[in-house]
Amino acid sequence: QVPLVEVGGGLVQPGGSLKLSCAASETIFSRRTLGWFRQVPGKEREFVAGMTWDGHMTYYADSVKGRFTISRDNGKNTVDLQMNTLEPEDTGIYFCAAARPFYSGIPLQNDDYDHWGQGTQVTVSS
Repeated sequence: QVPLVEVGGGLVQPGGSLKLSCAASETIFSRRTLGWFRQVPGKEREFVAGMTWDGHMTYYADSVKGRFTISRDNGKNTVDLQMNTLEPEDTGIYFCAAARPFYSGIPLQNDDYDHWGQGTQVTVSS
């Protein structure tokens, strides 16, 4: 069973919007920081956005700040990434991930997350 499942990727024109959603089991979702990462061929997977379990803290990569918004619904065990004003440089495979238990902040490194989704492709192109 895949611990996290992303949906919502696709093809969009520059300047357009997409919303990604990720569902997880309560065991994984509960009291964990959640994050979104993305990866393009030939590059390491990079942090995009994160939110603490209580929703009080968020953090965004500089490249998406002001354009992307992360949100979570602890009742539904889902975390979303609203992406606006998309640019070709946003193209990649997007992954949601759950941080290791007991993190109080928002870690930025891949190794700090121990559960990952399978990824969903986002392509920004005219």
